[in-house]
Amino acid sequence: MTLEPKKRAEILKAIKKLVLANHINVAGIDYAAWLERLDGRTPELLAADLDGFEGGVRQLLAELKTSHTVFYHSLPKELLPQHTINASLKDVVQNGCHKWMFLDVFDEGPAYASGIKPGDILEAVDAKDCAPPTTPYFAIGQTHTLLVRKPNSDVHKEVVITVPMRKGTKQRPPIVEPKSPIHSTVGHGVGLLRIPYFPGAFGMAFANALDRAVHDLKQRGCDRMIIDLRGNIGGSLGFARLASHMCPDRVPIGHSLTPRRLRSGYDPQALPRVPMPSTRAELLATLARFAFRDKSVMLLTQGLGPQPFHNRIVILVNEWTNSAAEMVANFAAENRLATIVGQKTRGNVLGAANFRVGSGYWLRLPVFGWFTSKGQSLEGNGVDPDVPLEICPEGLAQGADNQLNKAIEIASGR
Repeated sequence: MTLEPKKRAEILKAIKKLVLANHINVAGIDYAAWLERLDGRTPELLAADLDGFEGGVRQLLAELKTSHTVFYHSLPKELLPQHTINASLKDVVQNGCHKWMFLDVFDEGPAYASGIKPGDILEAVDAKDCAPPTTPYFAIGQTHTLLVRKPNSDVHKEVVITVPMRKGTKQRPPIVEPKSPIHSTVGHGVGLLRIPYFPGAFGMAFANALDRAVHDLKQRGCDRMIIDLRGNIGGSLGFARLASHMCPDRVPIGHSLTPRRLRSGYDPQALPRVPMPSTRAELLATLARFAFRDKSVMLLTQGLGPQPFHNRIVILVNEWTNSAAEMVANFAAENRLATIVGQKTRGNVLGAANFRVGSGYWLRLPVFGWFTSKGQSLEGNGVDPDVPLEICPEGLAQGADNQLNKAIEIASGR
C-alpha cells in the first residue's frame, strides 16, 4: 500500500479538525502548542515511508495524554492480544530475564481454543523473539505462529492461532469480542460471574444475558457473588446493568461530560439524572430526549430491588481491567458494595467514538469524560483494591489462581 502526500495532508487536516471539535481534554493540554507541533512535523510526515507516517501520527496523538486515542487503518496490523487472540500478558522475571506470561485467557477465544493456558510463557511470534517491554501485536484476519513453553521448562511448542476477520464500527475498531458473561459456582453458595467485556452499542443484549446468569446462580442457591473483571477490555453501557445488580435502589454511578460542558463548567447535581434504559422503548425515548441537547448526564442504577448476594460481593481486578469495568469497580468501592481484590486497574476511563479520516484510515478519539459520583476522574488514576494481591505466576501455571482463591475465602467468610 502507498499513500500519496496529498492524501496524507488530507488525513492530517481531518485529524486536526476532529481533535478540536470532539476531543475531551481531561489532561488540560495546550491545543495551540499541539497544533504547532503537528504543523511543524507535517513535512516530515508527508515524506516518510508508510510506517513512518503512521508512527508519527500516533506519536502526536499520544501527546494528547488520553486513553482511547488511536490511529489505525480499516485492517489494523497492530492490535493488543486481548483485542485479537483474547488474552492479556504480564511482565514476569524468570532466571533474571523479563518474559511475557499469559495472564488472562478468555473462554472460547482464539488463544483458549489453541490450548494456551494462563501461566504459559510467550517466547516468539512469527519466528521473532518477543520480550518486555516490546508488546507483541496481532492482526485481524491473519494467522500467527507462537512459540510458547511452561514456566521453568525448556520444552517449547509452536501454537498456530488464526485471528478471525472483524469489521470496525462507529463505536469501536475491529476487535474479536470475548464471550461475556460466563457464570459458574465456585463454592457452597458462591457464584462466579466472569465478565471480560461489555458488548453491544447500548448493552441491552448483554443486560439480558447477565440477568439470565444471575437468575441461574440464584436458582443454584448462590447468596454470595464473585465478579471477575480481570482483563476486561471495557465496552458499552451494559456495565450499568451490572452495577444495578449490586444495590437495590436508584443511585448515581457517575457522570459523563461532553467537551463543551467540561470547558464551560458545570454543577454535577444539576446534570440530568438518567438510569440505564431497560427496554428498547426506554432507549429510544432517552435517545430522543438528548438528540438536540448536551449529552452530559448523571447515570443511575435501575433500582432492581434487593438481592440475596447484596453486601456479599467480591470483585476481582488487575492491571488489565479497563474502562467500563473500572467504572463498575469504582462504583462498588465508593458505595461500599463489594470487597475489591487484586491489583490497581488500568486508568483508561473515557468514552470514545471512531471517525473516518480518509484513505481507509480511522481516528478513535475520547469524546466523553467520565467522573465518579463524587466528582473524581479515574482517567490515569484507576481503582485501588481493598485487598492488594499479586497473581502468583508459578501457581497460575499449575492451575492455581491465588486471587480467585482469596476472593472465595472472603466471600465464604461473610
